[in-house]
Amino acid sequence: MNLSKRASEVEIMDDLDCSGPVVDQTLRELDIINQWLGGNAVTLHPVKSLLPKINSSSQPTILVDLGCGSGDMLRRIARWARQENIGMTGIGIDANPNIIAYARQASSSFKELDFQTLNIFSTEFQSMTFDVVLATLFTHHFTHEELVLMLTRLKKQTRKSIIINDIHRHPLAYYSIRWLTTFFSRSDMVKFDAPLSVRRAFLKKEWEAILKEAGVENYQLRWRWAFRWQLIIHLSE
Repeated sequence: MNLSKRASEVEIMDDLDCSGPVVDQTLRELDIINQWLGGNAVTLHPVKSLLPKINSSSQPTILVDLGCGSGDMLRRIARWARQENIGMTGIGIDANPNIIAYARQASSSFKELDFQTLNIFSTEFQSMTFDVVLATLFTHHFTHEELVLMLTRLKKQTRKSIIINDIHRHPLAYYSIRWLTTFFSRSDMVKFDAPLSVRRAFLKKEWEAILKEAGVENYQLRWRWAFRWQLIIHLSE
């Protein structure tokens, strides 16, 4: 497998009309994969460090999770925020209404969370503002040019930080996830999409080029286990 360049094939998950049991099974399996391979921590650690610093008694911190999937990340943050008495409002965004329906049902006991079917390039989304933007396993779905546009716009919409957690394109990551999903997944979508996600993911130099073109200067880009890039963009009002 040649991983020298990002793949351009489309994942099954990119079909905004995909629905039914296969979507539900895929979302459940992705939550398990992120938990057991340690991927959730790449997002959760900076969030837990940041929120106490920006928390205000007068109004809750507004977080948006782009490509929120099942809503698992926002639920994890909400549980922690409750324990720490930190006021927060979480907004999960996904362009697939069937995924949003799943997230709403799974998050019915979390009144501080809301889920909306939106395209992030839409005028409606661009009119929204947030304190913190999260994007976990989301950015690899887009082209270089789309990511430059996305970050350029998000800088104007976000008051504090953008936290991105996505895959490092690497042979070991590719063959490991291909093996794991072949033997342990019951979802054809996961078996197809997971290895392709690695092929569509990033090298460090590709992230640096995207950030430069988007005019992003104040950031930290770190490698994290298992084969993840943790990108934290620092902003101010």
